[in-house]
Amino acid sequence: MAVTALGTHGRPVLDVRALTKVYGEGEAVVRALRGITLTVDTGDYVAIMGSSGSGKSTLMNILGCLDSPSDGHYLLDGVDVSRLSDRQLALVRNRLIGFVFQAFNLIPRTTALANVELPLAYAGVRPAQRRRRAMAALELVGLADRADHQPNQLSGGQQQRVAVARALVTEPALVLADEPTGNLDSRSTDDILTVFDQLNAAGRTIILITHEPEVGARARRLIRLFDGQVRSDTRQDTPAGPGLPGRHSAVPRSGGWA
Repeated sequence: MAVTALGTHGRPVLDVRALTKVYGEGEAVVRALRGITLTVDTGDYVAIMGSSGSGKSTLMNILGCLDSPSDGHYLLDGVDVSRLSDRQLALVRNRLIGFVFQAFNLIPRTTALANVELPLAYAGVRPAQRRRRAMAALELVGLADRADHQPNQLSGGQQQRVAVARALVTEPALVLADEPTGNLDSRSTDDILTVFDQLNAAGRTIILITHEPEVGARARRLIRLFDGQVRSDTRQDTPAGPGLPGRHSAVPRSGGWA
């Protein structure tokens, strides 16, 4: 499976404009997001960090089309998802977003290959093509030789690599990873971050939601949230992964715009 930069050239993969999210009413109102504005271009690698209550989980749910904003607009690969029906949102989640979760979310007693095939099955792809694409995705993350293994036969790091392969198999516009190293030891964490480094070097657009500074440091761009707002949005130097060139910029991005 060739790894190419997806999304339309010249158009941001993600364009968030004055996004707000309000829960409750009256004295019980909670303003989780207070006018978030940012863009993410094709091929960018972004880490979003913030303490508990900063709004990062709410933002992740909206970016992943798992929740809707109270106000504002969210364009994903040019599609204004804030105006879609539930059925249309389900299609967007399947076709435009590749999810990687902290808990892996693999189906037990099912092979790695079958787990990776699952999004393609939902999309109606024929079995022979599903198998070919799933094997290519597993090869991409270095697990082609574990295709017939079930999750309980794999280490935590290997399970997360299967989850990454599943996220990639639909050729999504955006890979969205929520605390992807939260359940991993330091060695497995480095393995997964190296996979992300390599995917991004090949043109994949990646957003990581994390509370771990060492994970945020690997991204090319770091966005910090505080009280539902973008406190800082900065380009940063990041260490090169194995065989990858170093990145150099450290240019602040004012106002949250790319």
